Amino acid sequence: MLRISWTEHVTNVEVLRRMKKSQELMNIIKTRKLNYLGHIMRNESKYSLLQLIRQGKIDGRRGPGRRRISWLHNLRKWTGKTSAELFRIAVNKVKLAMLVANIRNG
Repeated sequence: MLRISWTEHVTNVEVLRRMKKSQELMNIIKTRKLNYLGHIMRNESKYSLLQLIRQGKIDGRRGPGRRRISWLHNLRKWTGKTSAELFRIAVNKVKLAMLVANIRNG
């Protein structure tokens, strides 16, 4: 499409800006991530291990180097809510739908 070589070291943000699609694509990503959080938080029996991992209740060791930006960190940044608030909202479909609508509208 844009014929950008990997050697140019162009960031994803810059690629989206050049395509003039950044806001539309980011809204889709935000919506899907929030809906997926609601999906895994509402299905306790099927996703119990994933819920424990998302909530940080499983101990583990981290490798050396800088931490990657986490999936949950993105959601906290976009919504301005804490992890606990997001987990509470995700269980309720109506509240989650309202949060998604607020994110879409800006």
